Amino acid sequence: MGKLADICVRVARPADCELLARLRAALWPDSSAGEHAQELVSILAGKAPGQLPLIELVAEDRSRELVGFAEVGLRSHADGCDAAHAVGYLEGWYVIESHRKRGIGGQLLHAAEEWARKQGCVEMASDALLENELSQRVHEALGYQEVERCVRYRRTL
Repeated sequence: MGKLADICVRVARPADCELLARLRAALWPDSSAGEHAQELVSILAGKAPGQLPLIELVAEDRSRELVGFAEVGLRSHADGCDAAHAVGYLEGWYVIESHRKRGIGGQLLHAAEEWARKQGCVEMASDALLENELSQRVHEALGYQEVERCVRYRRTL
């Protein structure tokens, strides 16, 4: 999909499952790499877990090591976006620490946005946890605007 210096950003393939699962576990540690791998099998086969499309993009270095990923999907709506159109949604975005500040995250984001445009989207949305100030700064540096802050609650019935 794109190149930045020694980095190639492309759609993930089934052969990427194990390495991609480890990257996902680094971003989302509440699930093990094995649990992520189980979820990835169907995603990488082109079968999103929900009704709307979802893809995994990976950043690969010259030695074919995966150094980052972006999970992007479609949502019927997103806070702060025009409710009349589906929106591209950055579900997850991660670059290994040793490769940060090289533009790889921006390249992944650009590829995610291009995919969303091809799906007919005119907006892209994302989120970051309140305490994840690094993610907030990176989003803003890449042109994303904060639309609201929210604390979500739940109660078991």
